[in-house]
Amino acid sequence: MDSAPNVDPGSDALTSINERPNAQVAPFDSALPGSQPTFQQGTLLPAIRAALALRCQIQKRSQFDRKHYFYADQPAGYQITQYYRPFATTGSITLYDHDGIALEDGKTVEIGIKQVQLEQDTAKTVLQPPSKALLDFNRVGHPLVEIITLPQIHHPQTAAACVKKIQALLQAVNAVTTGMELGGLRADVNVSVRRKGIDAALGQRTEIKNLSSIKAVEDAIVAERNRQTAVLTSGGTIEGETRGWTLGASDTVKLRGKEGEVDYRYMPDPDLGPLIIGNDLIQNIAATLPQLPDQTIAELVKDHGLTLKDAKTLVALDDGDRLDYYDSVRQELADLRAQSTDPAEQKADPKSDITVANWVLHELGGLLRTSPSTSPSPPPTLTPLALATLLHHLLHNRITRRTAKRVLALALQSPSPSPSPSPTTPPNNTPTPTTPISHTSNNNTIDTLITSQNLWLQPMSEEEYIALAREVIATCPPEVIKAIREEGWEGCGKTGVLMGRMMRGCGDGRVMAGRAEGALRGVLGLAKA
Repeated sequence: MDSAPNVDPGSDALTSINERPNAQVAPFDSALPGSQPTFQQGTLLPAIRAALALRCQIQKRSQFDRKHYFYADQPAGYQITQYYRPFATTGSITLYDHDGIALEDGKTVEIGIKQVQLEQDTAKTVLQPPSKALLDFNRVGHPLVEIITLPQIHHPQTAAACVKKIQALLQAVNAVTTGMELGGLRADVNVSVRRKGIDAALGQRTEIKNLSSIKAVEDAIVAERNRQTAVLTSGGTIEGETRGWTLGASDTVKLRGKEGEVDYRYMPDPDLGPLIIGNDLIQNIAATLPQLPDQTIAELVKDHGLTLKDAKTLVALDDGDRLDYYDSVRQELADLRAQSTDPAEQKADPKSDITVANWVLHELGGLLRTSPSTSPSPPPTLTPLALATLLHHLLHNRITRRTAKRVLALALQSPSPSPSPSPTTPPNNTPTPTTPISHTSNNNTIDTLITSQNLWLQPMSEEEYIALAREVIATCPPEVIKAIREEGWEGCGKTGVLMGRMMRGCGDGRVMAGRAEGALRGVLGLAKA
């Protein structure tokens, strides 16, 4: 993965994925004679955050080594890495069934992390068929953190889930610049097969390089597994080699023969001294590490009442921005309750968090997905205070749900402002004169939209509830009324029929469930005990 700082760890060149090819290349990156590497300390901090998130043990002393091989993307003839003494070892990551692991793996599977090491990136190769390849040295020496898992994954689906979860962990602790879609994370997978049911050593492995999406990880493993199975079934042998994969292809392709580890001729890098990491730095980073996704999801489900699906979606969307937006709306809603002069409104609704999540994810999210955008999942464009104000009115029956949806759509469509005064919410739910839409403050914007469209809820009188209840009872099948009277309101399972008709009896959404039930009970002579 690419770690957060945009400076090469082995040189002093800036790095960027957006610069024109070969615009940011230091002498060492292009292996000019006499040039030497310089370790940039800023690259270490995101690397330590990543290792701690993966439950690794940070080594106080580590070293850099040279991995020798000859390929066009590495003009020095070696890559700087940490082979003998990496800076972090012996970690693990736990995958759950809701992470998308294979059914065969059950509810959970724990994957060991062998080591996490700092290393130097190589040049980007752009193939020009049939026989040319262009090299971009901008990313040579770019800060890479390589995470090496133990060979404990047995299903392509679980491998993809593992990469996806590692990406989420790294993004949560700000240890990666971008996701896989922008090249901030790449996966190399090693694939080997052996006969089922035979407790034998792992077979000869092949490596598939530079997979750039979660889907590519799963599909490439499936293709390589099938290829190796076919080779072995026909009596052939698997050669150790590096292979490539193109999204949408049905087969992997050989890139080059794989050298054995002995052939890499690892040796300590004489130009880079040992890396010493103090306990104080480790403790400080551990103490300030953000909450990890599993903890956040568990908290959303247990303390906020969200479904597991909604909690996972909230954490995953927009690189965490949607979760921050949800938290901000919750806080604004709590502040509005505290500012209310009505004691009844000051009480926290136990389901308010669920309401906020539903509107952030589904109502607001749905409107944003259908609006024109260059981004597949744009972040919310309505301020937290505006949405909180809308939900405050909804939860306290000043507007109906249908009205809230309409106002939300209008708020997203409203042009940017010219300041003008805005009315406040009428305390007695009576309409106020129409006023031009103002964006001076977001809660006033919502209030003004409701007022300008004459959408404040007009409560039904007691006489209207009684009249509606009589109408519903008169049109309901006699056997239903008879069963309710004989079995009682609480004991009869058919009261839902009456309530459903009552709630639909007024098409403008003004019927309140509690008052509707009271009116029905009164007409039927089944008052609460």
